[in-house]
Amino acid sequence: MENNVFEELAKRYDTAERMEIAKVIVQEVRPELENSKSKSLIDYGSGTGLVSLELSDLLESILLVDSSEQMLKVAEAKISQRGLTNVKVLHSDFSQETPELKADIVLMSLVLLHIPETTKILQELFNILNDGGKLIIIDFDKNDKVSHPKVHNGFLHEELKDRLSEVGFKSTDIKTFHYGNRIFMNQDASMFICNSIK
Repeated sequence: MENNVFEELAKRYDTAERMEIAKVIVQEVRPELENSKSKSLIDYGSGTGLVSLELSDLLESILLVDSSEQMLKVAEAKISQRGLTNVKVLHSDFSQETPELKADIVLMSLVLLHIPETTKILQELFNILNDGGKLIIIDFDKNDKVSHPKVHNGFLHEELKDRLSEVGFKSTDIKTFHYGNRIFMNQDASMFICNSIK
């Protein structure tokens, strides 16, 4: 297995810029989680929990899932510091193997761009969701200035909608909500939120 670059990054992952972006994302996602007090959420590709730990007051339970053990160690330290009893972590990579899990909501924040086989991961997340469950994706709009061999350069709304519908989602709603300077591989970029219902 190739050395996970995120293992190296973990201890210094929570930079001011990342925390700033996480704040913007949390603001956008919070209203989506109104009336979710009895619901379970999986944060897939959670990293150190910058986004989902700020949402723990809105949900019955949160499971942080990441392929980097080091990221999850940082997240676990935060969970115990804050005394959060409804948040757990799981070391897993669903693109390799998906454990038997079920959730009402799956959140994937700035993760899809790192996954080569987009349709495969969307299918795995669809399967994890309970009927009527919701997949929330936050990611970058397509950006021609970004070019990297290991990262998608963002997504076109219509193409993503088609993929989500292919894997079985009934309805999808996408909108761009934030424009920022140098937020995507040092380029100015915009982020979208995508809500899909199973």
